[in-house]
Amino acid sequence: MAEFSDYLEDKIIDHLLRNQAYTPPATVYAALFTADNGLEAGTITGEVSGGSYARQPAGLSAASGGASSNASDITFPTATADWGTISHIALMDALTGGNVLMHSPLNASKTVNSGDTFKINAGDLDVAVA
Repeated sequence: MAEFSDYLEDKIIDHLLRNQAYTPPATVYAALFTADNGLEAGTITGEVSGGSYARQPAGLSAASGGASSNASDITFPTATADWGTISHIALMDALTGGNVLMHSPLNASKTVNSGDTFKINAGDLDVAVA
């Protein structure tokens, strides 16, 4: 993941430097997008919808050296309609709605048509703080 969202940056600053409580989500979800229409600002337009799409638990491993990755495959439901060309991914704090935590363009865009399954192999969703 390349960038924290404005939402998460504010939560981190308030928590660490202003002693404001922040409770992280119990589950972090991977969400797929066909465009980056304001993910930094928390705008979630461009997220895939319909065709059996649903966010999936990211299943991140324990951090080490300022980094983490998905401990197992993240497999999205088989598309029952065309999802379009997936170009971005975000980590979200809710199964639906919610807030963007982190976001990034994919290394390579992938067109998902009806009958396709989008999968992120274990260890391929890298999250790091630099």
